[in-house]
Amino acid sequence: LSPGAKMGCFTFIKVMMILFNLAIFLGGGTLLGVGIWVTVDGQSFLDIFGALSSSVLQVVNVSYFLIVIGAILVVIGFLGCCGAQKESKCLLMMFFSVVLIIFIAEVAAAVVALVYTGLAETLLTAVVTPLLKEKYGTDKSLTHIWNVTMTEVHCCGLNNYTDFTGSPWYEKHKTYPAPCFRGLLPLACLHLRGCFLQGCFSQILEEIKTNAGVVGGVAAGIAALEIAAMAVSMYLYCHLDQK
Repeated sequence: LSPGAKMGCFTFIKVMMILFNLAIFLGGGTLLGVGIWVTVDGQSFLDIFGALSSSVLQVVNVSYFLIVIGAILVVIGFLGCCGAQKESKCLLMMFFSVVLIIFIAEVAAAVVALVYTGLAETLLTAVVTPLLKEKYGTDKSLTHIWNVTMTEVHCCGLNNYTDFTGSPWYEKHKTYPAPCFRGLLPLACLHLRGCFLQGCFSQILEEIKTNAGVVGGVAAGIAALEIAAMAVSMYLYCHLDQK
């Protein structure tokens, strides 16, 4: 290619890099804002959106998840946008490194999820179960999130109804949460206490398996975007000296 054509190609890729990362930056800022909103006033957020969602995110504290993801996207968008706009090799290399680390982490997480499902359940149990026993019934945000989750997903607790044994709710009402008794597929029936639905982890796992094609397609799309972003950033990095 002639020097002019190379220059035009470089400029086009640079502009696309800036616009792409500007969108990532704005999206990350939006997620960060929503995460802070949920943290500060989770009840009003869940009143508006809670009934519309039955995703895996409701099993954990969605606010912290959104804040972390939003912050990561803001950093990536900032590095990519400024690196391309200022033609900074340092920022472009930082962008490449951050995206590469995230890509490797996602691949590792996918392998762990596929091979060590039991380990994922163990880790979730170690984190979530103590929260339910300590805070369900006293923490309004956590209680509401779990009520919405159990109602929408038709499940009870992370593993089963015993996750609520000893919780503030159980100590006060001497029974388990109402969503645990709903549905047609009980996990266990106890004398004089009714039938309980199965745990949310197994239900969510079934939903993921049922929608494996969609999940795989989304994951592949994200991976493709990350690879493309790394390739473009490296192209700009390598061609700055030739510019």
